[in-house]
Amino acid sequence: MPPELDETATLRAAGLRVTRPRAAVLRAVRDQPHADARALVDQVRHELPAVSRQAIFDCLNTFAELGLLRRIQPAGSPARYELRVGDNHHHLVCRECGAVSDVDCSVGAAPCLEPALDAAALGPQAGGFVVDEAEVIYWGRCARCASAHANPA
Repeated sequence: MPPELDETATLRAAGLRVTRPRAAVLRAVRDQPHADARALVDQVRHELPAVSRQAIFDCLNTFAELGLLRRIQPAGSPARYELRVGDNHHHLVCRECGAVSDVDCSVGAAPCLEPALDAAALGPQAGGFVVDEAEVIYWGRCARCASAHANPA
C-alpha cells in the first residue's frame, strides 16, 4: 500500500470492517516492509498498547488470505510481510544480516517461471497442477555485509 493510499478505503474495498487495530497493522506493514510479526506487533502496540498479539496475528493472517498483503518465509527466517502484492516480484536475502529487498521479476508475466510438470516423471500429483505464483529468493550478501566481509576490522 503506497503512502498515498488510505487504509480505510483498502479495508472497505476488501469487504472488511474498519477497526483501529486493522488500520494500525496495515500502517505497520507499510512502514516496515518485510518485517516479521514480532516487529509488527511492537509497532502496532506502540500506537495501540491495549491490542493483543493474537488480534495482530489474526489481522496478518486475514490480510494474507485476502491478498491485501504477502507473506514470505525465507528458509531459516520467520514469516515476513509486505504490501507489494500481485506483481510476482522476488526477493534478495542477505545470508549474514537477514535483510530482505524486493527485486522485480526478471522476465515475462506472472508467474515468470514455468516448472516442468512432467506427469510421467513426477507421478499423479503433477497431473492437472495449475501454477499461480512463482517464488524466487536470491541469496547472497547485502552491500553493507559484503563490504564488512571484504574489509574486516
